Amino acid sequence: MTTAILVSILMTLVAASTPILLAALGELVAEKAGVLNLGVEGMMLCGAVAGFAVAFSSDSTTLGLFAALLAGVTTAMIFAVLALSLNANQVATGLALTIFGIGASSLIGAGFVGRTIPRLGPIFPATLSEHPLLRVVFGHDILVYLSLALVIGVSFFLRRTRAGLILRAVGENDASAHAIGYPVVAIRYAAVAFGGALAGLGGAYFSLALTPMWAERLTAGRGWIALALVVFSAWKPRRLLIGAYLFGAVATLELQAKAAGIGFLAPEVLAMAPYLATIAVLTMMSIGRRTGRLDAPACLGKPFSAA
Repeated sequence: MTTAILVSILMTLVAASTPILLAALGELVAEKAGVLNLGVEGMMLCGAVAGFAVAFSSDSTTLGLFAALLAGVTTAMIFAVLALSLNANQVATGLALTIFGIGASSLIGAGFVGRTIPRLGPIFPATLSEHPLLRVVFGHDILVYLSLALVIGVSFFLRRTRAGLILRAVGENDASAHAIGYPVVAIRYAAVAFGGALAGLGGAYFSLALTPMWAERLTAGRGWIALALVVFSAWKPRRLLIGAYLFGAVATLELQAKAAGIGFLAPEVLAMAPYLATIAVLTMMSIGRRTGRLDAPACLGKPFSAA
């Protein structure tokens, strides 16, 4: 394997991992606050179509990113109103949000199918971003570096700040947090909004950076992988980073096999590898709950009432 092929594989791995990392990091914060939002896939699709539609119409990927963020927050607020204010079942509401996102994105994106836009480009000068070796570090777009910075920021926030301690307290014992005066529902609203924002950006990464075009169900189930990744990481941001890049490596197995000249496995088998890994993680989650090995927030998915 030549150096050029290795560099290309690393670049592809980072690109494949970034949307999963963004969506999973947002869901991790929401779950740390005690909210289980299974609508990540739907929020990603809404972010993807909103980002592409605005970028295509305005010729500005920056505006597209802001539109994707806003779309993610808006869809997350639909979930928050139903699950937090009206105490609807969080699992059912999250699944409904995914179905809504699939339908809404298909409807909104009907007029954009097959259209293309300029790809979200690197933020560093061409002397660095196009260098045969240095582009592994400097050849990425802003969302790659933002995702890495957010891992550090979220980890610091949850472990080292008073606000992060309060958010974790709400997820571990909402009744006690309410009893000492913390606004449980408001904190959970903020956590869900943050999760929606990152899911929207993760979706926009598909339509603005990975494949700068629109097609139905563009995210291809990556929202479900992000959900499994939160469990895989045991709700720890640093492990989430490692897990996202592992899943990214699995997702690029088909390309890596072709580059290495490996042909004894059918491409279809390699293409379904990330989903097989997701099933394995969900199986581990089920076993872990029975044996008490998972460190899930104690109030995860449980409704809260101040009365």
